[in-house]
Amino acid sequence: MTGATGRLAGRRILITGAASGIGAATARLFAGEGAALALLDVQAGLLAEIATDIGASAIPVDLCDPAATTAAVNAAATALGGLDGVINCAGATASHPLGEWTLEAWAKVIDTNLTAPFLVCQAALPHLRQAGTATIVTIASGTGLLPTGPGVSTYAASKAGVIALMKAYAGELAPAIRVNSIAPGIVDTPMVSHVLGGYDNPDDAPFVRQYALKRVARPEEIARACLFLTSEESSFVTGTVLAVDGGRTFH
Repeated sequence: MTGATGRLAGRRILITGAASGIGAATARLFAGEGAALALLDVQAGLLAEIATDIGASAIPVDLCDPAATTAAVNAAATALGGLDGVINCAGATASHPLGEWTLEAWAKVIDTNLTAPFLVCQAALPHLRQAGTATIVTIASGTGLLPTGPGVSTYAASKAGVIALMKAYAGELAPAIRVNSIAPGIVDTPMVSHVLGGYDNPDDAPFVRQYALKRVARPEEIARACLFLTSEESSFVTGTVLAVDGGRTFH
């Protein structure tokens, strides 16, 4: 990779949601920086393509299945000979007015966005502790800091929960394990194609005017924030939420 500096040489990293979007961009960036990678996602075909392309281990898994998630994390640690870091990128979104949310829809968003990172972190914990110094980075959302508008209540709650959960873990797991979260703004990924798909240029979407930078983020920009929080460059950073949101929340 052009510009790679080996900032993750020797690090063994597990990445969830790695088949597309932010997770895929992070996997490609980390591979170029020298990390050994285990990639988890429910999309087995896409996951296998990316893993083959970058020389990573592919482990298909539904992160809403607790037993399967624990087994997948342990398989990742076995494949890599241990774990030095976790990146939780898997996510789900939905938008409904309060009166139209069903318990099933609520559970899907909460399970994917909040329960899955808990399960992954819990399963990874023994391996991370053995590493001596380790990192956890979880993708939250700017919506967890400042909801964007009507209909996002459950998504906002799940991401605010991620932010609080990671702050709590940072205190509990220090000093051996650093834990942080990232709060992106809107990112041009398949997960939000239903929002951006009507525009030839995603930056033309009307809501983008809320952003100081007046544009949508690219997955690679969030991946670079993951790299910072996983590398030694952030060695004195833990318990923070890094807003990478083009200035929407001014947080």
